[in-house]
Amino acid sequence: MKRDEALAPLSREHHGSLVLAQLLKKDAPVYRELPAEPWDKARYAQTQFEEHIKDHFRKEELMLDNVKDCHADVTALSTEIKKEHQQLSALFSSLTNSTDLVNTLDELAVTLQDHIRKEERVLFPMLQQHCTAAQLKEIHELLH
Repeated sequence: MKRDEALAPLSREHHGSLVLAQLLKKDAPVYRELPAEPWDKARYAQTQFEEHIKDHFRKEELMLDNVKDCHADVTALSTEIKKEHQQLSALFSSLTNSTDLVNTLDELAVTLQDHIRKEERVLFPMLQQHCTAAQLKEIHELLH
């Protein structure tokens, strides 16, 4: 299903987070111009969270608050997505004090990747199916 233009900005923002997830995985290859050592990866991940991902979560939650009641499935998934945002935020925060940084980074990577896939493969198609044209227009205005 082609992504509705209202959701396209959020979808495009997912690319950087997917790259981050790949970088943080255990035994990830070295990516040119990206950190290679666990502590450097952790600092990079926290910077990405503060500068990009935190605001992305805020925009998604604002969008979900506006459309969550369009269908029971959207309502249920909205609650799930917000809980995952809290879990991911906690994982990003835990990098500072982790005693097993390689495994914490890997857990964050897998959790972030799974979360993005859920939004791309389940949430966004569900919104396109159940939201009215007016609701999609509201999302578009909210994100642009």
